[in-house]
Amino acid sequence: MTAAPAVAQGINTTGLAGAAPLAIAVGAGAFALLAVAVLRTALVDGKAARRRAGEQISGLRALVDEYEALLSGTREVTVLWTENSEGAPKLLGQAAAVLPIGRQPESILNFSSWLSHGDADNLARLLEDLRVHGHAFNVSLSALDGRVIRANGWVLGGGAAMRLRPSYLQPNAEPALVAAAATGDLSSVRAVLEALGTPAFCRNAKDRLIYANAAYLQLAKTLGKTGSETMPPELLDTPQLKQHLADCAREDKPAKMTVTWPGQGAYELVEFSIDSGRAGYLRPVEDKAGQPAEIGLAHISGIIGALTTPIAIFNAKRELIQFNDAYAKLWSLSRQFLMPGLDERAILDKLRTEGMLPNQVDYQTWRSKHLESYGRKEPHENEPWHLPDGRTVKVISAPAGPAGGVIYVFEDITERLKLESTNKAFSNVQRETINALSEAVAVFGTNGRLTLSNPRLSGLWKLPMNELGQNPHIDQIAEASGRAIPEDGASIWRDLKRGIIDLNPTRSDQTGRLNRSDGRLLDYAITRLPDGQTMMTFLDVTESASYSKVLKERNDALVAADLLKDAFVENVSYELRSPLTNIIGFSDLLAGTEGGSLNERQRSYIDYIRASSVTLGVLIDNILDLASVDAGIAELRPELLDVPTLIEKAKAGLSATFPEISGEAPINMVVDIERDMPPFIADGTRIVQVLYNLLSNAARFSPPGGEIRLSVSQRADRMLFIIEDEGPGVTDEMRAAIQTRIDTPSGRQRGAGLGLAIVKTFVNLHGGTISAEKREPRGSRIIVNLPRDSAMAGVAE
Repeated sequence: MTAAPAVAQGINTTGLAGAAPLAIAVGAGAFALLAVAVLRTALVDGKAARRRAGEQISGLRALVDEYEALLSGTREVTVLWTENSEGAPKLLGQAAAVLPIGRQPESILNFSSWLSHGDADNLARLLEDLRVHGHAFNVSLSALDGRVIRANGWVLGGGAAMRLRPSYLQPNAEPALVAAAATGDLSSVRAVLEALGTPAFCRNAKDRLIYANAAYLQLAKTLGKTGSETMPPELLDTPQLKQHLADCAREDKPAKMTVTWPGQGAYELVEFSIDSGRAGYLRPVEDKAGQPAEIGLAHISGIIGALTTPIAIFNAKRELIQFNDAYAKLWSLSRQFLMPGLDERAILDKLRTEGMLPNQVDYQTWRSKHLESYGRKEPHENEPWHLPDGRTVKVISAPAGPAGGVIYVFEDITERLKLESTNKAFSNVQRETINALSEAVAVFGTNGRLTLSNPRLSGLWKLPMNELGQNPHIDQIAEASGRAIPEDGASIWRDLKRGIIDLNPTRSDQTGRLNRSDGRLLDYAITRLPDGQTMMTFLDVTESASYSKVLKERNDALVAADLLKDAFVENVSYELRSPLTNIIGFSDLLAGTEGGSLNERQRSYIDYIRASSVTLGVLIDNILDLASVDAGIAELRPELLDVPTLIEKAKAGLSATFPEISGEAPINMVVDIERDMPPFIADGTRIVQVLYNLLSNAARFSPPGGEIRLSVSQRADRMLFIIEDEGPGVTDEMRAAIQTRIDTPSGRQRGAGLGLAIVKTFVNLHGGTISAEKREPRGSRIIVNLPRDSAMAGVAE
């Protein structure tokens, strides 16, 4: 008699063959839906891209219109010759700013109608050279009405452009303006000096002349000396030049010297410092003696009027001479109030009355100190004015000229101070954040010097930062690291240096791991910053790497154990089944006709052997089934089942495991099947194993002759199999066995410890559940809840 769980179930090949066309149809439908979705997405993306492109084009057109409107509102004229333009060029700006009154804008290119004859020919020649050869130009021209016109020409893509504007620097402007422009860059100073009617020049930091205006070159030619604009000659003889340069080097203020040339008269040479050198001018002494300073200053009203920096000029009598709109707007003063000749003290008093000046306890003393500017001989920066409305204004005063007076330059530095404060706060937060990082951070400039770091860098590389200084070079860090880590500290930093000093714009960021000789593992990253600097970070991963190594070793051990288990399972079927088959065969032979001479006790022993062999066969089957589930290869073969037949097969297996033995009461099993049961679709072999294991488990725990009841019923679309016994009840061990696949039988017979584990596994494969509860007054109840149709249950996960 053999165990019922070994009964094989047939495979319905006809059903599988019939499902192939359905699978193909479903696949084709899915592909069609996917294609439609992709096409719809492409259409939507295309519409969105066209919409964005239209919005960008509209934005660019609006931007071009804004630029053209901006150019059209300036007091200058821009002429454009584009590559694709046909006919007349495009004119932008106010032609009336350049042309005489009543002229049409188109006459701007008729140079001879508004320029002097020589300048008209020169401009036409320069314009032809620009359009043919692409040579830019920048010249000053004389108009027929006496004005000075600046002309700039440059290449614009495939075309050309020319800008014409009236020069605010007229030939006889006061040279004191140069002193005010001395704080600008060299190109700005040269632009100012170029329009002056008096001789002017620039020197570089080595006291070499690098620029001279036309008046200087004309004076040099008169004195018999030749040169060019960029290589002008020295007008002073050698002793005078040495003395003058010595005065310039010795005094931190404009150096002055009077020079007389036969036939040319006396000139006052004034030279002062500018960025990257010095600038100077020569003024005839006659002009100094014969003209008050305010007459010369009157010519620069157009200049300061075009500036956005507030400027006001007062003469030696503290009378207002010139101011610009920015000055009036800064102090909210009307032009009706700011009349020429207004005393500065009256302006200060009005500002104090309106609460526009800094709050002072002694206003008279403060005003007297402010008016000391009229006695200074060099520019002076006063203490910033902190106004009641929250603004902060910087005030710079400079001498207005030899006749006295003051030029005031005001600058609202409120926003700058706010930005500096915000930047300082941001820097502090940034530094605190970097200092709190567990990573070591180092930022190197393009010169290889450390510009930013955190304390972690010093601790990780054992660097004496207090000895290295504030901005050590990377070579210094390499040397210090070599002293702290003699084996490889210096060599590691030399290798890292190549990634820091590499100025290739196409270089990429680097990452890697350093294995130091002291056993530390460091992950590093080299990142290029937008400003050209390089940031390097180090992270100590020694401990995490050790953990990873331990985890890998444990994983390798688990893999080896799993392989050993698989090898064991493979050998079980042959190594255990072969002798077990022999035992069962000879036991059946002895229990049959060949054992007719056996007495009653011997037959009882044969029954025990047969029952134990069947139990061992079930155990082997359970082990193989669990191994196949764990390997993910267990599959269900759903089919239409007959519930009574399933129960009979399970009872047959139970009878083989628990034969009727003399002296023991047989198992009292009661089966209760609900009438009119609906079709039940499941894997018959697995369901028989489930029922067999549950019944055998109940038999082990039940007393001899105790009742075991199997009830089968339906609830909606579920099938319920309920097994009840009269054993000791549901123990904590049994509940744990259902949850964790561990069965610890302790009944009157010790059986397969995998019984409940295999039950839980196959029930889950069918999409069902299993639960256990205690009966009153004694016994247990196992409830298996399965779907009526398990055809959709998949392979074990």
